[in-house]
Amino acid sequence: MKLISAIVKPFKLDEVREALAAIGIQGMTVTDVRGFGRQKGHTELYRGAEYVVDFLPKIKIEVAVADELLEQVIEAIGKSASTGKIGDGKIFVVDLEQAVRIRTGETGVDAL
Repeated sequence: MKLISAIVKPFKLDEVREALAAIGIQGMTVTDVRGFGRQKGHTELYRGAEYVVDFLPKIKIEVAVADELLEQVIEAIGKSASTGKIGDGKIFVVDLEQAVRIRTGETGVDAL
């Protein structure tokens, strides 16, 4: 099993959710986060004063998947979250040792 964490632009959330649902992914966790990468934020003008916005608003999507779905999920997220511009985000994949469904006690892939 793998845990996929994707950091994407907020307005891309619905497109990513629909793309994942289309390949059969039933659940995900979504968190509002802030951060920066190579773009290192930007400057904004507010009431005549310029200030630096270091941390930009992003959405973090976490999905636990069986190994055989990994490439499909990465492709779906990549295509649906891409705008072709800087700040589109990143996808991280880590091994998932165990998953347990609390209600039934199911473990492993059955718990997903």
